[in-house]
Amino acid sequence: MINETQKEAITQMITSVIAGDPSIFLVEVKIKPTNNVKVFLDGDSGISIRQCADYNRALYKLLEASALFPDGDYSLEVSSPGLDEPLKQERQYVKNIGRDVEVVTQDGAKIEGKLEKADAEGLVVVEEKGKNKKKEIIQHTIPFNNIKTTKIQIKF
Repeated sequence: MINETQKEAITQMITSVIAGDPSIFLVEVKIKPTNNVKVFLDGDSGISIRQCADYNRALYKLLEASALFPDGDYSLEVSSPGLDEPLKQERQYVKNIGRDVEVVTQDGAKIEGKLEKADAEGLVVVEEKGKNKKKEIIQHTIPFNNIKTTKIQIKF
């Protein structure tokens, strides 16, 4: 339960730190049992390493002042989620419209295609099956409550 209280406190701290830039948003705060604190931030136009470093320093000062971790027994990482992390926020979906995604639904079905639309209700993924004359385009409308995970796909 301490972990959840710490998460809430860190969420409030980082929210106040990034409040000056409305294009930056909090994706997730994770705390591992070893007190490794990971804060994932993103931006409507991405986030730079420099911004992450600045936010890391500001959050570190707040954590030190708060004594949330007695004896300073913690490590702090502030970064963007990266391509291996699933999308979690509506703003991430909107930012990634036009990219290839893999959506795993609650029942385990996988849908791969281009993210065409995202709003408060869910998203639209356009899947192409077959080639040339046998090409079939399927449009999937997926409500957020039916999504288990969504990851960006890199195709070469």
